[in-house]
Amino acid sequence: MASHEKFEVSVHTSPGPTSGTFSHLWLSLIGSQGETPPTRVNEGERHLLPGSTCPVLVQTNSSLGRLVLVRLRLEVQTGFPNLDWHCSHVEVRRQHERPGSRPEDAETQVFHCDRWLQTEDGDVELRSGKLCLLMDETEDKLKQQRHEQLKQRQKLIRWCVFVDGAPHCVDMNTLSELGPNLSFSRTSQHLNVHYLKGFTGRVQAWTSFSELEAMFVHSGHNNDIAKKVRGHWKDDWYFGQQCVNGSNPLLLRQIRLLPPQLSVTPDMLRPFLPEGSSLERELQTGHIYLLDYEVLDGVPANVVNGRQTFVSAPLCLLHLNQQQQLIPIAIQLQQTPGPETPVFLPSDPGCDWLLAKIWVRSADFQYHQLVSHYLRTHMMAELFCVATLRQLPDVHPLHQLLMPHVRPSLQINFQARTLLLAADGLFDKMVGCGLKAIPVVLSRASKGIRYRSLCVPEDLSDRGVDKLPQSYYAQDALRVWRALHRFVVSWVDLYYRADSDAQRDRELQHWLDDINTHGFTRGAGFPRVFNSKAEVSTYVTMIIYTCSAQHAAVNFSQLDFALWTPNCPPAMMRPPPRVKGAVTEEDIVSFLPYVNASCRVLLVLTQLSQLAADFVPLCHYKEAVFRDDAHRRLLEEVQAELETISEDISERNSHLELPYPYLCPRLIDNSVNI
Repeated sequence: MASHEKFEVSVHTSPGPTSGTFSHLWLSLIGSQGETPPTRVNEGERHLLPGSTCPVLVQTNSSLGRLVLVRLRLEVQTGFPNLDWHCSHVEVRRQHERPGSRPEDAETQVFHCDRWLQTEDGDVELRSGKLCLLMDETEDKLKQQRHEQLKQRQKLIRWCVFVDGAPHCVDMNTLSELGPNLSFSRTSQHLNVHYLKGFTGRVQAWTSFSELEAMFVHSGHNNDIAKKVRGHWKDDWYFGQQCVNGSNPLLLRQIRLLPPQLSVTPDMLRPFLPEGSSLERELQTGHIYLLDYEVLDGVPANVVNGRQTFVSAPLCLLHLNQQQQLIPIAIQLQQTPGPETPVFLPSDPGCDWLLAKIWVRSADFQYHQLVSHYLRTHMMAELFCVATLRQLPDVHPLHQLLMPHVRPSLQINFQARTLLLAADGLFDKMVGCGLKAIPVVLSRASKGIRYRSLCVPEDLSDRGVDKLPQSYYAQDALRVWRALHRFVVSWVDLYYRADSDAQRDRELQHWLDDINTHGFTRGAGFPRVFNSKAEVSTYVTMIIYTCSAQHAAVNFSQLDFALWTPNCPPAMMRPPPRVKGAVTEEDIVSFLPYVNASCRVLLVLTQLSQLAADFVPLCHYKEAVFRDDAHRRLLEEVQAELETISEDISERNSHLELPYPYLCPRLIDNSVNI
């Protein structure tokens, strides 16, 4: 029977240049049968320096039983700065005081930390061993540790309503409330905004397209895609291409019936259809597509530079022609038909048709920024992050898998709410949908979110864009989704042996319930409980894809398509035309936002569209938990598959006149960018 035990403990500080601390560190070992009193780690010649290892000897007079936890506590050293400390891990080598025991009989356990500790944290407990489900815990103290961790988190991480009817967010008033483990500092690449900054003080309208071109030549001279946009923005075929492969590829939908509010007739559209065909036939053969900006109908338009702006809610009909091009064939700028809401056609005077397309592109800017980008990626990520922190303990395998993707959303979204979407922010001062419109749009759009719309295969199929020729977004999205899904299925298989394990995982079911309670309404198709491993795998894939690949697709291309302002006007300064034939090319410029508004928006998009210098490619996890053999094999497989997809995309794009590289996995980070 063991009576005396000796533990050789090594405390490892992470190598980052600011990882060390002056504070005292106290350590206790907790076993199944008892625990040791706190022992000072850093005293004498032992210091918690970056990359250092502090050895300490802990002895007991009685057996601790199975060693299950290491407890750490920082204490401010009088007269020294109170600095946070980043702990890598703690190693414990156990020597038994038995007759005949040898050094090689010692047992070594590693207790991973890989996070910041603060003096105000009090006691922090580290676990040894692998990730596991609650049902697989064998020690009561470890079950209790899971429970206490969630209890504490739920006090610190609370829900808050940003917009009624939209997914909820984290409740906090200052960024410092996040603490060092949920916040980050972003290392940005150098941005050349020299030419744009010079225009931000000019509160005047653009005088001509020539003036716009002069600005563009300087600010866009290094952006090859933006130059292609500038060269083709008037072309109908390119208008259609942007609906499929632009920065907002999530709205276009195939239709079999015309929407009742669209005031078109078969005779009106016959000239734009194949000879001998009809509107009815083109609808039934799946050649008619729709852009419907109903979510913008009647929203209050902003006042920018002291002038009233205007927001429309267009309906745009497109046709897949015999050349396999998607071409706009009818545009109605408001949802309510009538004599003052004409339907614009390709046969109308050139300026009328061009202005109608500009109105659609301006509506698309509002929809893209607030719905496709902010709501469908950022707000979703924050919803999943808060629920994960509150309901899944660190040792849960899905907590570790999801947090690298969702963690940055808390800081990013707080900054968006307090800087971009707040009073005196960019939307308030420069965008058509200002502070009064934002809650209306987000609430309406939230009601329209369906589970299928967040799952790539179902979304592409439901919208009828999966088989569109030259639909590169759809092709790439589907391949990335399938690679992620295979990876997630394998991850889930490591921990859930049968469907019944998913059903019995109380933490998992509470997590899903928290998401539904604060995110989605009944009837939207989201699972209310998990009944199978397959359901868990699809749901987790949806989260990872939304927070990485989907975000990349709608974020990193923003500047390319908006740098030529007429292609994506953030505001319109005159009301939609009520008659045809009254617009000249000179008039079109007067509809565009003022110089300062155009350039301030572009400055922000320049920042948002840049990869962080320290971005993490998709599935290249840095956390220690991913380094064990089972996880590493899964990662190697998915990384190889994503690399193949990336190479295929690069090869395809090299042969395209107009490349669409935004879903390339090399460019997909884990939501570090806004």
